[in-house]
Amino acid sequence: MKVYEKAPAKINLMLDVLRKRPDGFHEVEMIMTMVDLADRLELSEMKRDTIIISSQAGYIPLDEKNLAFQAARLLKERYGISRGVHIHLDKHIPVAAGLAGGSSDAAATLRGLNRLWRLGLSHTELQELGSELGSDIPFCVTGGTALATGRGEKLEPIFSMPQCWVILAKPPINVSTADVYGKLRADRITNHPSAALMREAVEARDFQAICGRLGNVLEEVTLKLHPEVLRLKEAMISLGADGVLMSGSGPTVFGLVSKQSKVPRIYNGLRGFCNEVYAVRSLC
Repeated sequence: MKVYEKAPAKINLMLDVLRKRPDGFHEVEMIMTMVDLADRLELSEMKRDTIIISSQAGYIPLDEKNLAFQAARLLKERYGISRGVHIHLDKHIPVAAGLAGGSSDAAATLRGLNRLWRLGLSHTELQELGSELGSDIPFCVTGGTALATGRGEKLEPIFSMPQCWVILAKPPINVSTADVYGKLRADRITNHPSAALMREAVEARDFQAICGRLGNVLEEVTLKLHPEVLRLKEAMISLGADGVLMSGSGPTVFGLVSKQSKVPRIYNGLRGFCNEVYAVRSLC
């Protein structure tokens, strides 16, 4: 038996860090949504009690370092599953890009194995399991648009943003989320984006207000460490994107675009800065 799952990428419309917590994590407020750039997973049941990960991509780990492997192992151990699974990852989301590709793969693995092994787990139960592996996984289990608090695992779904074009551009560098948070001084952040104002704009489906309220406090760290991300952001603005922001800890920069007629110019212009450029739609 086989099941198939789609694992979309996410972007942060706003990301604020409130403080560093005693447990070493950071207290955050984020509004996240998903875009139609996705990995595809094929999950095949095996009689042999093992987990096998395969992929056409030569740049991802295929062992226990892979979050999809960890998700499968967690379900097997927690529910005493003695059967194995072969998970093939058809990768399209860039790695270490601030787009939660690995987290979305793990979430898709949880959803897929819940069906394959007929576990009957609710989305809430899958989110709780996912939170043991990573802060973005609970959101990726259900997708949509949501306000995330705590370390990112506490979710409140909100109305989806109005559909638009999203241009994604990743420079040829990888950024470690742990390194960015490690260099962030939460007590010195002076310009906090507002989750309340962004939520108001999203729920009103006010595209211009959404573009005007984009904000990510992690830009302060990543843009200093990697000036090419700043140059990419400036290029996207000059090419006419309506709203531009770095997603997550970076280095991917996204631009929100309301008019399809603008998309080719922005896409082609960014190809002069980096090879990994994608023009996709927001997922409602």
